[in-house]
Amino acid sequence: MQTGFRLNLTPVKEPLGFVKLVEWLMAVLAFGTCGGYTGKNVVSIFCGGGSNETLSATFTYPFRLNQELLVENNTTLCNRTVPATHLVGDSSSSVEFFVAVAVLAFLYSMVALLVYLGYMHVYRDSDFGPMFDFALTAVFAFLWLVCSSAWARGLQTMKDATGTAGIESTLALCTDKDVKCEVTEYASLRSLNISVIFGFLNLIIWVGNAWFVYKETRWHSQKVNAQQAAGRGPNPAPI
Repeated sequence: MQTGFRLNLTPVKEPLGFVKLVEWLMAVLAFGTCGGYTGKNVVSIFCGGGSNETLSATFTYPFRLNQELLVENNTTLCNRTVPATHLVGDSSSSVEFFVAVAVLAFLYSMVALLVYLGYMHVYRDSDFGPMFDFALTAVFAFLWLVCSSAWARGLQTMKDATGTAGIESTLALCTDKDVKCEVTEYASLRSLNISVIFGFLNLIIWVGNAWFVYKETRWHSQKVNAQQAAGRGPNPAPI
């Protein structure tokens, strides 16, 4: 059996290789739409009988909100001295997990494409290649489910913490009767929302691709052979 590199573009024209190419692209879109994000909400503080104040609630990837300063120490707001106040919450674990899975999926898809295009003759002549490919494809499908769900929850937590209700519960000044706090300008979270969508799309694609990879394994070929043998039935006895 020859094991050298032999370029063959045929697998990309088949579902096995084409879907892997889609997985590679979707992984890039998943981590590209949330990594490096920076947003800012404008908080307006309406002081009863006094001048109004404005604060900026800034949050950046990986969204450790409890490290983002909302009010600097000993700042005067509405004729009151306010201590240093940070935003509340930490979505870093969920988004970093999401990005890690996306990057690993990107790398694996790239390696798998290299194998399909240059070593498909080796891949199909062995049992290990297809079975290993199927196992990792199933693992990545599960990881996409977990990380996308976690990131969707983390994103919602971040939205709650930087919204009007979240700011009112974070800033003690907002509990005064003659003071009203309201987020009057919201950062665009479109790319973050899209990243969650890409995450669940990746889940669907990897689950679908698991079927095409499974068809390359000996498990599938043994099942097909058994069904064909059962369909033929026993040979008739000679008369």
